[in-house]
Amino acid sequence: MEQDQVLILDFGSQYTQLIARRVRELNIYCEIHPYNHPPKELENFKAVILSGSPNSVRGENVLHPELSEIRGKKPLLAVCYGAQYLAHFSGGKVAPSSTREYGRANLSFVKNDEIFFQNISVGSQVWMSHSDTIKELPTNGLLLASTKDVENAAYKIEGEDTFAIQFHPEVYHTKDGKQLLANFLVDIAKVGQTWTPDSFVESTVAAIKEKVGNDKVVLGLSGGVDSTVAAVLLHKAIGKNLYCIFVNNGLLRKNEFESVLKQYEGMGLNVKGVDASKRFLDKLAGISDPEGKRKAIGVTFIDVFDDEAHHIQDVKWLAQGTIYPDVIESVSVNGGPSATIKSHHNVGGLPDYMKLKIVEPLRMIFKDEVRRVGASMGIDPELLGRHPFPGPGLGIRILGDITAEKVRILQEVDAIFINGLKEDGLYDKVWQAGAMLLPVNSVGVMGDERTYEKVVALRAVESTDGMTADWVDLPYEFLQKTSNKIINQVKGVNRVVYDISSKPPATIEWE
Repeated sequence: MEQDQVLILDFGSQYTQLIARRVRELNIYCEIHPYNHPPKELENFKAVILSGSPNSVRGENVLHPELSEIRGKKPLLAVCYGAQYLAHFSGGKVAPSSTREYGRANLSFVKNDEIFFQNISVGSQVWMSHSDTIKELPTNGLLLASTKDVENAAYKIEGEDTFAIQFHPEVYHTKDGKQLLANFLVDIAKVGQTWTPDSFVESTVAAIKEKVGNDKVVLGLSGGVDSTVAAVLLHKAIGKNLYCIFVNNGLLRKNEFESVLKQYEGMGLNVKGVDASKRFLDKLAGISDPEGKRKAIGVTFIDVFDDEAHHIQDVKWLAQGTIYPDVIESVSVNGGPSATIKSHHNVGGLPDYMKLKIVEPLRMIFKDEVRRVGASMGIDPELLGRHPFPGPGLGIRILGDITAEKVRILQEVDAIFINGLKEDGLYDKVWQAGAMLLPVNSVGVMGDERTYEKVVALRAVESTDGMTADWVDLPYEFLQKTSNKIINQVKGVNRVVYDISSKPPATIEWE
């Protein structure tokens, strides 16, 4: 990487990915590594951030980072657990909190003559999330900020560019969190803000050319954002040596196979569409268990993909749309083995016999960055704004066994719902939406006749990364109109319900 880099050492915090995303928002490149497996070449990093952790520095399972090559040698920011760790093992004192220290708080004291707290004032809201608190600062510690209940909310080590905070600057509820990170990274650590979509495209295309050379690469397209952006990057690097395969598994949305292929026509990509609908539906016959369906879909995809890949002579590489959260989640903070290749959400993991080397052009960027990179390359905004769609498609939105008739019903319902969101200007206000076909029938009345037909559930959620999600309060008039259309136009459905569950405790999909 030619860009200045920041290292984030992860202690298992649920917020670690948020730290990286906030740093990237400053146009600064950063990487997350487990605290006990830091990169060997630390000279590549201009600053280091220690994350929070569910562990306690007072417990038996203390997480001990190796900081001898970092502290005092590089600008260091310690967040929550990191702040407690520096205090506890450097002459300070950490003890259980006497009052609950979770949620919103406001700074009651700020030493804003320090660069670290410039442009941040008393009263600024921060987010606390800890059960221990720092009672005494470490040796040479200088107090920088307090709240009503947390006296030592922030401090620095005099004589070092080492700073520590008890609150979380990465979460939305810390109003000046981004400013604090900018103060540390830009003004103190002097990290260059050169990480932009254009710079990513330039460096990634160059890296692909060097890695792949004149070899042929095969890519399984899904029609989604990640695989499409990966395809365009690869095309920029190797042109006609990229072979894209788009498989219709019979579980796509209504007319999606044809519409996606048409959309790709204008992008200059070498795309082959393979309609394997019958093959997938035959494999799924009689399977009701959700995991059983996923495995059947994954195995069939591998077979179809392998058949098609054999038609390409001398192909040596498989390209995947793996993104950074996939990479991070494959690594255990507690030192467990990490997967060399994370199973692609459309491929389901490829067997060794395929003998293909892997190229993953998006493996170091987040979903929102993927969209920005796609926009910088001129990809259609409508494609970049598509909602996430599960790899198994409608197969996990049909509860119970799958038949061609059930797929038809759900495709019709889904089309009415999604098109309605677009027509009413609601689509871009929703992170993900879809319909579920339930394994129950209900009694209804149409005209003077009794019906006994299917029930469908509509689901729309708002989220940033899919880890948590809230149901969207769609307008009553929209739901009423959509329900009427579905019942009147889709033969086999006589009842529509709306899912108002959040994640957690529910999941976004039903299976």
